[in-house]
Amino acid sequence: MWDFSAYLGLFVAAFGAATLLPMQSEAVLTSLLLAGKQSPALLLVVATVGNVLGSIINWLLGRYIEHFRHKRWFPVADDKLLRAQRAYHRYGRWSLLLSWAPIIGDPLTVIAGMLREPFWSFLLIVLVAKAGRYLALAALAFGVVG
Repeated sequence: MWDFSAYLGLFVAAFGAATLLPMQSEAVLTSLLLAGKQSPALLLVVATVGNVLGSIINWLLGRYIEHFRHKRWFPVADDKLLRAQRAYHRYGRWSLLLSWAPIIGDPLTVIAGMLREPFWSFLLIVLVAKAGRYLALAALAFGVVG
């Protein structure tokens, strides 16, 4: 039962961290890796899947939030949105390789949806970025204890 709880907790943390919620999946993953009670490979898969699914939610949000852009309650000012869109156009879909990064990663995935980035290219690039981040984190964690 505890194993399932650990995996579920990691999934929730990773999923939430990829949305606009302030969660720290890295801390959860690192602590589980260092505890050594679960399969490291499965922990990496669970974290990656959760984080990528959260990014897909952001992409979907971006696809449909544009309909509300001119509402008074819209959370982003037009000038900031335009600046983000210009940056995305300048660097293109490859900017999604930074989707793992704090502060800029989550908005990038929303902007990708707003700018109609095709789902399959979005998914592939974000999967590489998120998996790469968690693999690097695991390598660091094992380097510290090993």
